[in-house]
Amino acid sequence: MFPYRDENETQRTPLITLVLIALNVLVWLFVQGAGSALMLAKSVCELGLIPGELTGTLPPGVRFPMGDGLVCLTDPGRQLSHLITSMFLHGSWMHLIGNMWFLWLFGNNVEDSMGRLRFVVFYLVCGLAAAIAQVATNPASPIPMVGASGAISGVMGGYLVLYPRVRVFCLVFLGFFITSIGLPAWLMLIYWLALQFVSGLAAFGGEGGGVAFWAHVGGFVAGLILVKLLAQEKYVDAHRAHHWRPRRLARG
Repeated sequence: MFPYRDENETQRTPLITLVLIALNVLVWLFVQGAGSALMLAKSVCELGLIPGELTGTLPPGVRFPMGDGLVCLTDPGRQLSHLITSMFLHGSWMHLIGNMWFLWLFGNNVEDSMGRLRFVVFYLVCGLAAAIAQVATNPASPIPMVGASGAISGVMGGYLVLYPRVRVFCLVFLGFFITSIGLPAWLMLIYWLALQFVSGLAAFGGEGGGVAFWAHVGGFVAGLILVKLLAQEKYVDAHRAHHWRPRRLARG
């Protein structure tokens, strides 16, 4: 199931969402070489978040193969800056495109609800919470973590709180057939969260095939909590008035 649009119009241009997308794309093109083997491996090794490095459980010089005969070595120190830099790195074109699509689909409305500066804070804190959640499940891992999906999961959690009944249209793949259905946001997002949670349990303590499921869960939960603190009441109230007004019967 892949969401492709919603019925939620924004009141102003989602500038920060557009800037975040542009930054991720620029980093992919010019820091990661658009996926070229050497630049991709170098960026992930030098700017990705290595859990064992952050927790101090791995000594310097631990080796992790990066493919094509390349090896990443852990550095001295905890590399706290990688908590931020890792949010703007990706592992492939599909990784980048998928994340940026979800950021655009859900980020524009969440930004609209809280304003630009608050949205920057919201996005970064959700990303940090996501990284910490993933590190907590495997604190000695030498495998670098990269991707915006933890922060974007927080955006999705915020969307669930603010716009639970807005319809999200999804493509559903049934073998050779593709159909489109409109689902309330709460159903689509809770279904997505359940998949992350179950997948995380299945991969607990391991690497989950390279997917940071617990980062998704941690970011989502952070978004659920933070959106109440940062969203502007006038947007929340306007949404509730529009979407939660009870229906009344009247005699004709």
